[in-house]
Amino acid sequence: MYMLGRSHRGKAGEHYRMKVILYIGHHKVGSTSLQSFLAQNCLTLLKQGILYPAVESQGMAHLLRQLLHPQISPDLGCMNLREPHNALAFRMLSPKNNAAIPKWHTSLPGLVAMERTIRHQVEVFQPSTVILCSEVFSNFGNGHADLVTRLQSLFPNEEFEIYCVLRRPDDYLTSWFGQRLRFGHRMPPLSAQDGINFHNIHFDYQKMLTPWVERFHDSRIHLRNYTAVLQAGGSVADFTATVDCQFPSGLAQPGRKNVSLPRASFEILRRGNKMLPSAQAELLRKVFEKLPLPGINDSQIEVFGEQQRRRIANKFEPIQGYLSQLVPSSQGFFPDLEEMRTVNPLPLKEATRKILSFTPLGLLPNKELRTFFATLKKTL
Repeated sequence: MYMLGRSHRGKAGEHYRMKVILYIGHHKVGSTSLQSFLAQNCLTLLKQGILYPAVESQGMAHLLRQLLHPQISPDLGCMNLREPHNALAFRMLSPKNNAAIPKWHTSLPGLVAMERTIRHQVEVFQPSTVILCSEVFSNFGNGHADLVTRLQSLFPNEEFEIYCVLRRPDDYLTSWFGQRLRFGHRMPPLSAQDGINFHNIHFDYQKMLTPWVERFHDSRIHLRNYTAVLQAGGSVADFTATVDCQFPSGLAQPGRKNVSLPRASFEILRRGNKMLPSAQAELLRKVFEKLPLPGINDSQIEVFGEQQRRRIANKFEPIQGYLSQLVPSSQGFFPDLEEMRTVNPLPLKEATRKILSFTPLGLLPNKELRTFFATLKKTL
């Protein structure tokens, strides 16, 4: 944990500023479970003075239904309810990278209206703590330091606390690759020369963190190793135990969210995204989201190859040095970093052959996918 500045706790009777806790990512470290936890318990938290604010009308409507009908479970399939601050972050980033906001965040208002919605909730509820939680905030480190400043300006003169989880880069890159496959992205394999972008926030953690560390240099910043988070019981348990906020007992706990695709399916799905119409590629992904793969252990599959692993390890060394300055340790921020050089025993090519042999064509929902699968069997 990296900590700067002073704690908000002080002498009895002293006036305190409102605390703002920012969860800034990273991706693929349990953010969906944490967001589900906060959304599911938002009314109970609000009674305790902890605000997980909505940012637009759909989320507010769902919150009102929860208030009127507490016996009805919140609809966590509504992304604007579950992940409101992802919607906020996407809206902030959209004019910067000229990218469309993901389709699951529907009918979002403009940024000024979203900011006003948050401010009004703060004015009306006067919480002691506000929690904004979005892994998409990590993308502000990709050359958008002004967005970090704008987010801070939402709460002038308040006290901030930053929480961030980082995953060992080879594990992270593998998981993020699977997530991009799920989004339908067309990509080279991770083992290819151009298979990894070493210059964006998905590898360069220093680039991701720098604007946050610089802007919040007088705030408490918690940097957590994903391995330690898992050992603590997962993202919800670690977050609630780490940040300086008194959570009430007996809160509902979410089930596992955003389960990763099996690594053995990566090459099949990668080719499907590249070769099939988008609707057919999506059907193929849905098959492998539910397909049991007996005898194929994800942790044994090698997706990089020896040469690529060497490149990853060498390029990450200065980033490890930066992290170890923020969180001093004789072993470094990732004590097991050298394990990145170790090649797993089952090459992805062999795992792909196993899954092609194992999967009956009858599991595929239509002729086009069965033809695609049969062609892969011949070529691979």
